[in-house]
Amino acid sequence: MAQPTAEARPDAIPHWYGDDDVMTLVDGDGVTVHDDRDNAYLDFVSQLYCVNAGHGEERIVEAITEQASTIPYVSSAKGSDVRSILATRIAEVAPGELSDVFFSVSGSEANESAVQFAREYTGGRKVLTRYQSYHGATYGAASLTGDPETRNAMGRQVETGGSAKFLPPVVHRSPFDGDTPEAIARQAADHLEYVIQNEGPDSVAAVLMEPVGGTSGAYPAPADYWERVREICDRYDVLLIADEVITGFGRCGEWFGIETEDVVPDLLTFAKGVTSAYVPLAGVVASPEIAGHLHDEGIDVGQTFAGHPVACAAGVAAMDAYDDGLIENARARGDHLESRLRELETYDAVGDVRGRGLLWAVEFTDPETDEPFHHPWVESGDNPVDDVIDEAERQGVLVGGGRPRTQIIVSPPLPVTDDQIDTAVDALDAAVAAVFE
Repeated sequence: MAQPTAEARPDAIPHWYGDDDVMTLVDGDGVTVHDDRDNAYLDFVSQLYCVNAGHGEERIVEAITEQASTIPYVSSAKGSDVRSILATRIAEVAPGELSDVFFSVSGSEANESAVQFAREYTGGRKVLTRYQSYHGATYGAASLTGDPETRNAMGRQVETGGSAKFLPPVVHRSPFDGDTPEAIARQAADHLEYVIQNEGPDSVAAVLMEPVGGTSGAYPAPADYWERVREICDRYDVLLIADEVITGFGRCGEWFGIETEDVVPDLLTFAKGVTSAYVPLAGVVASPEIAGHLHDEGIDVGQTFAGHPVACAAGVAAMDAYDDGLIENARARGDHLESRLRELETYDAVGDVRGRGLLWAVEFTDPETDEPFHHPWVESGDNPVDDVIDEAERQGVLVGGGRPRTQIIVSPPLPVTDDQIDTAVDALDAAVAAVFE
């Protein structure tokens, strides 16, 4: 059969796609990627906050190749040695007594599975998530997502119920009036308890949150907030689910982001970094009590590619890489990344810098009003944050756009060096100056 010419060949439709030109990447090594025009970029967004071990990690490539040449696929309903090995490895580093692993394919499906398990275990049907959160873009996960851009895009076709929203414990431009982070933490936790009471505690199965906000703006919660949330969930017999799709596998300087809060959830979801994104894989880690219930009652649904052996082999190799100094490097380099990004606060247009480990946000606000220069969820028109992202790209650095795009997200792979951080933040400094000065 004759092949279409390059000009006539149909192209794949990118996700999150508008009218802008789409960059084509053809090579990567460590923290650097190259496009099809031979331009090099420091990848300070880890593509989608997921290439945690960096590009070109040979241990992962070799593991994929070996597994594919041994037995490339085993049904998710049957046993697989490499699947069991990875589940054991994850359980060994999971917080507290979290033990059993249920594999899925994507973070969206992991969150949906965790919600299904919570509903079956508790008998409640509602799951509480915070406004401005992101938990996925399938119909079920989008209903959990508090980001209206995603939720409304899916809801135009079909609405799925069983979720309610509460306000996040943000400090900068907080919806609460506390004059200290501690006061805001207390108010935000009280608000969550109020929502549980008014939804009816018996109807609430779980509270689902990211330990540190991901694309919503790298928000770390004020001190004591998570401890208070854990207490509230225990009081009302509501499960606590930690969405670690972005924050897991070293991103925040520990194996899982919730460890930076000294709280143990009942269920924990993961994806992205588990294989350093070399192969799609995700899953849920459950407490012994919930896992026992699932083993006793059985699970009537499954996914063809959940726990794919090639992906699990990549996961084992990725965990070897993380255990070989990458998580320690993320913890150490996080301090330097923070100090360099905080230098941007000298610009009047930079309203806030926040984050943890290697997950940071820079928010841009009008210094006269402390409001965003442009809020894409509520108004149309040109957005200067897009200009900062574009200018940083011209300077050779890739950063992400937050949700909403009033901010940028900075999230390099874990093997990043101080010199690479300096180069990237210098370029970002130049981009901010070009747009706002």
